Amino acid sequence: MTQFMLSVWHREGEELPTGEEMQEMFTAVDAFNQEVQAAGAWVFGGGLELPDTATVVQTQGTDVSMTDGPFAEAKEQIGGFWIIEAPDLDAALDWARRGSAACRGPVEVRPFQDEPA
Repeated sequence: MTQFMLSVWHREGEELPTGEEMQEMFTAVDAFNQEVQAAGAWVFGGGLELPDTATVVQTQGTDVSMTDGPFAEAKEQIGGFWIIEAPDLDAALDWARRGSAACRGPVEVRPFQDEPA
């Protein structure tokens, strides 16, 4: 089976859900997580804090720099992810469809590279 990362994306400036909407989303995501686990496709998953909590560490030779904030200067930032195992891309896309409905946002699907022999 191939492992896939299903990443949840948020758009900068997008209105945040109300407390009640957020609770509904948490409930839907929890149900989705349980469904993925029950199907044996679950590897790992989690939500991330807002991008402004990030620290970027970069090493060049012996110099190390650290800067606050996300690395990518983009309007979209990753907000969470699932690592799943699926027999093929179509199955991973089906999980992503359900995950997108649960978290009410776009979900990107990317396969992991094969391990070297």
